Amino acid sequence: MLVVTAAGDRQQTTGLVEDQDGIICVDDVQAVIGWRAVMFQYRQCICLGGEIPGSVMSCAARQATITAMLQFREVALRRGTRLLFDSASLQIHPGQKVGLTGANGTGKSSLFSLLRGELHADSGDIQVPVDWQIASVAQELANSEQSAVEFAIDGDTELRQLQLQLQTEEAGNADGVAIAHLHSRLESVDGYTARSRASRLLHGLGFSAGDLERPVNAFSGGWRMRLNLAQALMCRSDLLLLDEPTNHLDLDAVIWLENWLRSYTGTLLLISHDRDFLDSVARQILHIEHQGVKLYSGNYSAFERVRSERLANQQAQYHKQQREVAHIQSYIERFRAKASKAKQAQSRIKALQRMQQIAPAHVDSPFHFSLLEPEKLPHNLLQLEKVGAGYDGTTILSGVRLSLVPGDRIGLLGPNGAGKSTLIKLFAGVLSPSGGEKQCARDLKIGYFAQHQVEQLQPQHSALEHIQQLDPQAREQTLLDYLGGFGFSGERASMLIAPFSGGEKSRLALALLVYQRPNLLLLDEPTNHLDLDMRQALAQALQAFSGAMVLVSHDRHLLRVCCDQLLLVHGGKVDEFPLSLDEYPQWMAEQQRRKDTVVMPNDGQNSATQRKQQKRDQAEQRKRQQPLREQVLKAEAALDKAHAEQAALQEQLADTDLYTESNKEALKAILVEKAQLDAHCDQLEQDWMEASEALEQMC
Repeated sequence: MLVVTAAGDRQQTTGLVEDQDGIICVDDVQAVIGWRAVMFQYRQCICLGGEIPGSVMSCAARQATITAMLQFREVALRRGTRLLFDSASLQIHPGQKVGLTGANGTGKSSLFSLLRGELHADSGDIQVPVDWQIASVAQELANSEQSAVEFAIDGDTELRQLQLQLQTEEAGNADGVAIAHLHSRLESVDGYTARSRASRLLHGLGFSAGDLERPVNAFSGGWRMRLNLAQALMCRSDLLLLDEPTNHLDLDAVIWLENWLRSYTGTLLLISHDRDFLDSVARQILHIEHQGVKLYSGNYSAFERVRSERLANQQAQYHKQQREVAHIQSYIERFRAKASKAKQAQSRIKALQRMQQIAPAHVDSPFHFSLLEPEKLPHNLLQLEKVGAGYDGTTILSGVRLSLVPGDRIGLLGPNGAGKSTLIKLFAGVLSPSGGEKQCARDLKIGYFAQHQVEQLQPQHSALEHIQQLDPQAREQTLLDYLGGFGFSGERASMLIAPFSGGEKSRLALALLVYQRPNLLLLDEPTNHLDLDMRQALAQALQAFSGAMVLVSHDRHLLRVCCDQLLLVHGGKVDEFPLSLDEYPQWMAEQQRRKDTVVMPNDGQNSATQRKQQKRDQAEQRKRQQPLREQVLKAEAALDKAHAEQAALQEQLADTDLYTESNKEALKAILVEKAQLDAHCDQLEQDWMEASEALEQMC
């Protein structure tokens, strides 16, 4: 029997040991300690134990470990005429954080519906531990007079049930023992801290202290979706299902949610098109394609590397096989008519029939577009001089000085409500200055994207009709070719957009904006509802844009690859952000800690002196922090490399041929390497954590 021991959470491989009874057979099972898993496959097994006393753990103990996980076995699912899953199998263990990826329409949300019991598989078996509490974000917008904080607390259904029981018992003059028991249960579920926990959740998601008592129906749709998210996080769940949770969040809230999810102890399944978010939170990636599922170890970046290598290898094997097929067919064509060679030709025909066809690898994005060159490109597009702006007499921004020229790539940072969208609207002319001077070039042509552009689409018209309204004289085929680059091909371009998804409507709004050839792009959260392929296509198009661009986005990958200047909107001002985007979370945390300790000076002279001293102090602090920052970045790079190596080993362990008797030594070597790599990852994570904590203490 193959034996791997585990000491605590750190795995050590002792080698291959045959027991007296020979090989114990366990088919298609995984066992787990902590977050690690070792596969049991094909009538061979790997047993996990603590300090093994000389015999392997009992079958009962193994079975207890096996059943406490989520399993799909040979699951098939159809939606209408479309086959989403065909013989899909997977196993997810307690505590795993899994990111789901796949093209739109492959079945990611349907998988969530299967787990929630809203859909039923056409065949196969789905097993979820019966005692697991499942939480997910409601998609319906509540229209309630209930306060925001009480609405969030409703997510803890067990707490609400206990509170109702206690209220009923107290109203019915129950005996003191029963009431004391209920109070004890309330304490065990942290019932007495529920309000403070809910308040912290809401604060992290961007709600102010004054928002906590506001009724739910007083918030906009986007903020009510945040309330739904808070309710799901408030639930003390065993399995948390999150479908695009960052769509209605700003960058600050996304960073907070990342930290919350990293500390979440339950099992997490996460659908997201935000690369940085997936990299930070997910430790496995479940990829859905070709009606099947495949689980990869590591974060999204590791998944991309492993998958690209696998696809490249598949493509090479495909070309090799095609050459072999061509050679065999050539032989058959030459000699099948010759009696002396007929037997050999028939042998080649049978070999060709037996050959297992290797499919070509398909990695092309369905989106291929570029931003059309602006017709005119003035040197100075737009200039603000001591400009102020606000709403209903309330000043949001003041004294803003800024000029935009072709080639500018500006990303806006800042806390929620600081005025990022206000600045975009000021540029776009949607909002007039309350003071100062705004100058626009005569040939300025603005392309402004925000949520209202999506909402203004006409559901009774097709994508083709929308673009024909912009250019009635254009040839229809030219417009169809253009729309094809945005994923609207064939009948999709001519059908009414009413049933389109949010992502499709966002793509259409972007297509209409790009077609007008602006020389100044103003993009306010353009990636909401867009999948990874479309985000990548948009990033590539923006990189080649010759005009100017101002971008507000919670997608850090888009900000990182498209912007070469970061502006910070805070305290009514717009300043250059002196650090990198990756340092923004630490800067934000530092500002939060210092928020209540800032002492305002009494006069202008002291103010100027204090600002100079503050700049000197900040420069000195950055100098002290630099070695630690480099240490953190070095540890992160080493971790990324190690995770990629882990993913590659996991690919090898998934090869069924490895578990044959002839490959026993190869399997042993891979298991030893994996154990050493796991220990190395543990040490790297410890180094990263120590450096990060030291850096935070210096902030």
